[in-house]
Amino acid sequence: MSDSLTLYPSLKNRVVFVSGGGSGIGAALVEHFALQGAIVAFCDIDCEVSTALVANLTPRCAHAPVFAYADIRDIGAYQQVLADVEASLGAVRVLVNNAGRDDRHTLAELTPEYWDNCLALNLKHHVFAIQQVAPGMAAAGGGSIINLGSISWMRGRPNLVGYTTSKAGIAGLARTLARELGESNIRVNALAPGAIVTERQAALWRDPQEDQKFIDLQCLKYRLDPGHVARTALFLAADDSNGITGQNIIVDAGLAQVSVAG
Repeated sequence: MSDSLTLYPSLKNRVVFVSGGGSGIGAALVEHFALQGAIVAFCDIDCEVSTALVANLTPRCAHAPVFAYADIRDIGAYQQVLADVEASLGAVRVLVNNAGRDDRHTLAELTPEYWDNCLALNLKHHVFAIQQVAPGMAAAGGGSIINLGSISWMRGRPNLVGYTTSKAGIAGLARTLARELGESNIRVNALAPGAIVTERQAALWRDPQEDQKFIDLQCLKYRLDPGHVARTALFLAADDSNGITGQNIIVDAGLAQVSVAG
C-alpha cells in the first residue's frame, strides 16, 4: 500500500468476501482489502488468474487471500461456498458483490435464455449472496455490503439491455435492503463505476480513439483504472463511512454528469 493512500484500522482482520475477484476491478478489490490487513476470500471461474493473484499477494499481506472456485449463476453451489468461508474464517463483515459481465447484444438478438443469463450474471447472485451472509453479519454486530453497479444504465448505453437493466436493479436493491437490514447495523450501498480501463476492456474495445471519446465526455481528463473503484470500496467498507447506506455512489470522473447534461 502506498504511503500516500489511506489505511483504515477498522478493516484490519475483518473478513471480506469479493465475488469475481480474479481479474479486473475484482482483483483490485482483493488487493486493496488484503493490503489493509483484512482477511480476504474471493471467488471466480478463472482458476489460473485467481491462483496467480493469491501467489502475488501472499508475500505482501498479513493474511493470504483465500480463493474458491464458484460459478455465481449456480445459486446453491455459490451459497455453499459462502457458508464454507463463514465456517472457516468467521462471519463475513464486508461483502462485495462484484462479479458481472457486460456482453454486447442487440434487442433483435435477445432470447429468453440470454436474458435470464444476463440477470443471473449481473443481479441475481447479489441478492442470494446477501441472503446467505446477512444472518452471520448481523450476529457479529453488523457490516457493509457493496453491490457493484454501473453508470451504463444512466447513460442509456445501447446494445446492453440485459446488462443495463441488471445494473439499474442494483440501485433499487441497495435502497430496499438498506431499509430491511439497517436495524441489524448492516449497511447496503451500490457502487457504480464509469469507464474503467481493465484487461478485458483493453483486449476487446480499447483504442486511442475510444480513450479520447471518454476523456472528452468526462469532467476529469484521464482514464480511470480499477484502483479508483477499489479505493472507494475501502471507504464504504470501513467504519469511517458508518453513516452511509442506501446510496448509489458513482466513480466515473464525471462521465454520467456530462452525458446527462449534454
